[in-house]
Amino acid sequence: MEEPAAEWLRFYAVKRGHHPNAIGSFTTTSNLSMMNFNLLDHVDEISPRPILFVVGDRAHSRFFSDDVYARAAAPKEMFVVKDAEHIDLYDRTDRIPFDKLDEFFKTNLK
Repeated sequence: MEEPAAEWLRFYAVKRGHHPNAIGSFTTTSNLSMMNFNLLDHVDEISPRPILFVVGDRAHSRFFSDDVYARAAAPKEMFVVKDAEHIDLYDRTDRIPFDKLDEFFKTNLK
């Protein structure tokens, strides 16, 4: 199994996603805010508003979307992008489901 950080490094540590002011990896304090805040504690404040989860089928972070989806109230939808990692949905326009996003926003933002 691949090292989880490898997916992030394929974006942030190379020209594709690197910023000149970035160090290309996590800092010693990067994860502190995430460790001190349970993101699932407030999912009930989002739903029952419509939620669309867009995930890559090979995304390292997919487990989190699966967990939130399971806890969210309807209406909700999980759209899985085939042959995509999390980072592919940042800038791979051939993988970003623009039609699905357009449909979701046109239906739910009135």
